[in-house]
Amino acid sequence: MHIESGVGLRTYNTFGLPAVAHTLVRIADDADVRGVVNHPTLGAAPKFVLGGGSNIILTRDMPQVVLKVEVRGLRLVEERADAWIVEAGAGESWHEVVVWTLAQGYPGLENLALIPGTVGASPVQNIGAYGVELRDRFESLDAVDLRTGETITLGPERCAFGYRDSVFKQALAGQVVITRVRFRLPRPWQPALGYLELERKLAEWRSAQPQTEPSAQQVADWVIAIRRAKLPDPARIGNAGSFFKNPVVTPEQCRDIIGRDPEIVHYPMPDGSVKLAAGWMIDACGWKGKTVGQAGVYEKQALVLVNRGEAIGSEVMTLARAIQESVYGRFGIRLETEPVIV
Repeated sequence: MHIESGVGLRTYNTFGLPAVAHTLVRIADDADVRGVVNHPTLGAAPKFVLGGGSNIILTRDMPQVVLKVEVRGLRLVEERADAWIVEAGAGESWHEVVVWTLAQGYPGLENLALIPGTVGASPVQNIGAYGVELRDRFESLDAVDLRTGETITLGPERCAFGYRDSVFKQALAGQVVITRVRFRLPRPWQPALGYLELERKLAEWRSAQPQTEPSAQQVADWVIAIRRAKLPDPARIGNAGSFFKNPVVTPEQCRDIIGRDPEIVHYPMPDGSVKLAAGWMIDACGWKGKTVGQAGVYEKQALVLVNRGEAIGSEVMTLARAIQESVYGRFGIRLETEPVIV
């Protein structure tokens, strides 16, 4: 267990926001978490779990004990007739895990390529993109209870996955540290190409190569190209990915909004509800490319807020609240933020 004091967090969050952790503990395995739990001072102190910092907005210094999860490891746990079970340490880069699974011949995560952050955050957020969510590929995870130091294993039901949600944002928020995650990658592999932009890529592929079907690596390449075309690279422009959730409304609410804004982008859901495109609504309100202080709305995708240089957390939140009020005033929809606000 490695304990540090007065650690600057600008490089530990993808938005590049300034903040200082009064105490930071690097977590390399379950024993390190138990070391914190049993520590005479740290054990009783409030704690904050930090992974890749891709889904947080820091608005102040951190008085909590920051647990920087750096658990490594990648392995094939089991090869079943219907699936490969792959395990990854919570501190592994999510995208690098996707790349590794494809290189090993274990397809299934290709639609989730290039999502920033670490493996440990993937079930917390139930990450999703281009028609696939983490819960579609989830087997189980190990976590250490911050009250008892006990290692527990949770399956899909106990994780209570929802849209960009899980039990780790609800009943277990701040109660556990995820250390390892296992993925169920289905056999035989079937590509998930129902998302509009992937359907276009597939149509182009079939017009050029009508006798062949795309591989999982080809799907991953398409996803990467799509993401790079409209989303900023956090290494170049600070951001936390999609800043707002796509709101889900009833069919009646959707018809009412369509009556006022016929062009609104919307997607029917399997349960009968309708998902609205938050980025479209933000753009329709004229926010794309706008700036408040050093925080701005990305020119290519209104759903993404960016750091124009030396932004601070309060500027980001001022911009976010202004967008929420604008969208509510026009559409009657209150957008929810996707990142954790600290």
